[in-house]
Amino acid sequence: MHYPGPPRFCAVGEAVELAPRNPDPDETYVWSILEKPTGSSLSIEPNAVVHAEPDAAGTYRFELEAPDGRHEQTVRAFPDPRRSVRFELPAAALPDHDPADVSVIGPFNDHLVGRDRPRLEGDVYVYETRLPPGSRRFAYVVGENIDEAVWDDVVVPGPGRPPLELTGEVREEEVLVTADAEPGTDSEYDADDLEIEYVVDDRDRGRDGLSPDALSVADGIARVDRDAIEGAVRLHAVAVGERHSVADRLEIEGEGEDEDENAADGRTEPTIRRPNEPPEWARDAVVYEIFVRSFTRETSFDALERRVPYLAYLGVDCVWLTPILEGPTTHGYHTTDYFDTASDLGTREAFRSFVDRCHEAGIRVVFDLVINHTAREHPAFDMSAAGVPEYRDWYVWESLESAGLDAGDIELEDVDGRASNAPPSRRLSGRDREVAQYYFDWRGIPNLNYDSLAVRAFLLSVVDEWADVVDGYRCDVAWAIPHGFWKEVRDRVRDRDPKFLLLDETIPRDPDVQAGEFDVHYDTTLYGTLRDVGTGNRPADALLEAATAPEREGFPDRSLHMRYVENHDEPRYLEACDVDALRGAAAATLTLPGVPLLYYGQERGATEYRGPMPWEGDGDLTAFHRDLIDARADSVALSRGDVEELEYDADGDAAVVFARRTSSERVLVALNFGAEPLTVRVSESVGEELEDEATDLVSGTRVPIDRGGDGVSFPVTDVVVLETSV
Repeated sequence: MHYPGPPRFCAVGEAVELAPRNPDPDETYVWSILEKPTGSSLSIEPNAVVHAEPDAAGTYRFELEAPDGRHEQTVRAFPDPRRSVRFELPAAALPDHDPADVSVIGPFNDHLVGRDRPRLEGDVYVYETRLPPGSRRFAYVVGENIDEAVWDDVVVPGPGRPPLELTGEVREEEVLVTADAEPGTDSEYDADDLEIEYVVDDRDRGRDGLSPDALSVADGIARVDRDAIEGAVRLHAVAVGERHSVADRLEIEGEGEDEDENAADGRTEPTIRRPNEPPEWARDAVVYEIFVRSFTRETSFDALERRVPYLAYLGVDCVWLTPILEGPTTHGYHTTDYFDTASDLGTREAFRSFVDRCHEAGIRVVFDLVINHTAREHPAFDMSAAGVPEYRDWYVWESLESAGLDAGDIELEDVDGRASNAPPSRRLSGRDREVAQYYFDWRGIPNLNYDSLAVRAFLLSVVDEWADVVDGYRCDVAWAIPHGFWKEVRDRVRDRDPKFLLLDETIPRDPDVQAGEFDVHYDTTLYGTLRDVGTGNRPADALLEAATAPEREGFPDRSLHMRYVENHDEPRYLEACDVDALRGAAAATLTLPGVPLLYYGQERGATEYRGPMPWEGDGDLTAFHRDLIDARADSVALSRGDVEELEYDADGDAAVVFARRTSSERVLVALNFGAEPLTVRVSESVGEELEDEATDLVSGTRVPIDRGGDGVSFPVTDVVVLETSV
């Protein structure tokens, strides 16, 4: 089945990649345009993979001619929200340089160095482009000197995207679908003003699917005739104000034969699935990241397996391993063999034994999936560089001009690759005036070409290879891989295991990856705020704004975000902050909504980036992390409750107080990032149910409560969590 995927939603000027699913590289696939809105002059090449960039708002319908027949795909394009923006930087802020070597990078150009050149206005570099509203990150870089790049953010004014969630209800004669939508940040729309657009999946329309008169929409509510549902109906929707929301979808499984002989009509009830939901276990998960070659003194899966009791002792229920496949580096992100484990770590059987031991301890295992690029040493790269026809299009090869290079900068490499002084992945290597593309200064990991059916088929086989072994994938450089491919991966792994987890490394996070792609998203916003609070550059109450940022960015309420203090790509928190601040930061990740991540050694007071696990480290700090994890596991409000902002007083800017609540439980949380204990005061109404001595859910100790004046006060050393009335 080469069905190309669900309907796509985009803005004018935003390219949408269209590709067959589960492709056979030896077969022929051709795209064409069936319909486009008035005023559009869009055309596409008759290729297997195309990048369609709508030039007018409206509905586009594309057709894929494939070996198994013809398939349609709808693309709904909304008006272009982009606005003009200037990236400015004083020339003096850069190290000594030639102006011709300066370029601008950021998410807007996939961090491709040398492609976008600023102009020099007096002594200020200026680069102008158009971007959607929101905070936009950029950097000025000299040559490929990423370490000395100057980063900054600019806010593009304008409304945010409205968050949307669909719910369904089975009634006697119909299935009722309603949309819960809120206006985006700075929108001039009210919730009632938002238009809800529904689109039936192309698989479920027409002659063999849902007839047009079986679906009716009024006042944002969709009704589907139960008698018209055969098999499955996949219903997609967006909320539309000044901008469109991230799409949500419901899947309605039609009535079938009821095995119960006493059923009134011999038919089962339709069922409703929410395929964009994360697996239920992820909502309560605490993840522990292991840098595999630094966690144990002996580098092997056997050694990791012997440390599983420690993971169980900590109380974590999910472990993420940095890459474990064959490659030339200690960090593992340069892959040379996707189907075998690294020889220094052990055999596949030893890895399976580690996974089995984790499962016995109630711990799931997440595998680091690295499929944006390979190592330069991968055999496929050698053959692509040499021009072997079967591999010629496996990588993204660019002309020297497109890559921002001059021919004088490049030399043909010697057979062993050591004779040239050119960067390794920017050597011609047998391809006339072409160089392999890579991001940042990642010369050793050239980008794979997702326009190649052979590459797509190969990488889908990699996804299949490990999906039955582990419980989830952390997807490296997810931001650089087409959305359509991730949608295919999600459907593929979830068909095998509905509990399979997908965690994306998308920096900065993008709400579009919520639409049938990923379950948990990197939260760099909270990460950066925790650093600033720990160094005293921002007050502690900035955490609340950071923690609630996803809803302002257009993520739905159900979205999950990975909250972390440090990881393998970031310096240790204790390099810049003291242990008191670390306690406050760790407590924040475990008391705020989301999926907390502990990076190995954080709980032992580690200070060395990717260094050896300090097994003889800080025992008190470890106990503190254990207590936080236990408290979160014992409190539904801490793991799943909403954040409730409170009025409070504290001594200085080092403390923040908030509540977490569900319909049945409410807890009061106070964090202190400072070195000295302090006293916080909340209103009498917040603390009215507290006893004179209330039990801290983290430490288990009794906290003295002082009632006086117009509030309730209590001391906080690092964190206090108190149960209060709902």
